[in-house]
Amino acid sequence: MSKIDLGVNIDHVATLRQARGGHYPSVIDAAELAEKAGAAGITMHLREDRRHIQDQDVRDVIASVRIPVNLEMAVTDEMLAIAVDVRAPHCCLVPERREELTTEGGLNVIAQTARIRDAAGQLRNAGCRVSLFIDPDVKQVEAAYDTGAPVVELHTGAYANAAGDAIANELLRLKVAADRAAELGLIVHAGHGLTAHNVGPVAALQPVSELNIGHSIVSRAIFIGLDEAVGEILDAMRDARK
Repeated sequence: MSKIDLGVNIDHVATLRQARGGHYPSVIDAAELAEKAGAAGITMHLREDRRHIQDQDVRDVIASVRIPVNLEMAVTDEMLAIAVDVRAPHCCLVPERREELTTEGGLNVIAQTARIRDAAGQLRNAGCRVSLFIDPDVKQVEAAYDTGAPVVELHTGAYANAAGDAIANELLRLKVAADRAAELGLIVHAGHGLTAHNVGPVAALQPVSELNIGHSIVSRAIFIGLDEAVGEILDAMRDARK
């Protein structure tokens, strides 16, 4: 079976820090602990409203870990300039609305292919590997391919929130989209809403080479520690690939 990696999203370590406007818990400490626990990457979403991750956090974490930092960002001139300035190793373009609690859906690449192609080109020229966060829809996968971005990250939120027969239906959507992406030569990642309890079926999808998980890891870390929480997810992912 092929290997699958884990990217640990540390946004909600920053959420806890920002609740008091102080300096702890440290996102640097969180990133370093996640790296030691086996994470292959660190994901951070620098939102336009700066509700959790701050600009300096991105610089600090890039300078503090040896694994790649994946900067999630809206497709705006401001964010493109920041990504180029900090030399983010990986960048994931995501949709963003200020009023949302969390990212609610994937990029509509079909509706803005030219804009996303231009953004991906700017980032690629700056040495950043670009991914597009999209819903598990074959048409969106094909549009993503047309932008020149080498990676797609499939939004697993609908799967994570599904119940009953809908779980199998959403898993099939993910499989079909992942298979099509692989046919096109795209690297396939996935994430959103995944936990140690529901990650297995997604991790078992062979085209998927990386999962990005944050909220459930940080939540679990309150009770068992961050290193154990990362290990718990990794164990569930690896068990699915046996």
